[in-house]
Amino acid sequence: MNYIAVSEATYLDGYRISLTFNTGESGEVDLGDLIHRYAIAEPLRNPQNFARFYLDSWPTLAWECGFDVAPESLYARATGKLFPLPQPSNSPL
Repeated sequence: MNYIAVSEATYLDGYRISLTFNTGESGEVDLGDLIHRYAIAEPLRNPQNFARFYLDSWPTLAWECGFDVAPESLYARATGKLFPLPQPSNSPL
């Protein structure tokens, strides 16, 4: 598999979301630190607004205010592992 995507997301409480990835792996993330770090996420500091996420075309978590989180970042937070990105080939063209 050459990419990571969120296949399922369920709101838990506060700033916590349960995620399942296209690899079959799953885990929980707490995004409170990100929500309080970025001005664009200010509307999401209200947990009712935070709970209104959707999966965008990547697919990854996104909100109507324009805030989203890269699927690779979510994967690392949920599983404690980095997703291995494809490496360029060293063969000549």
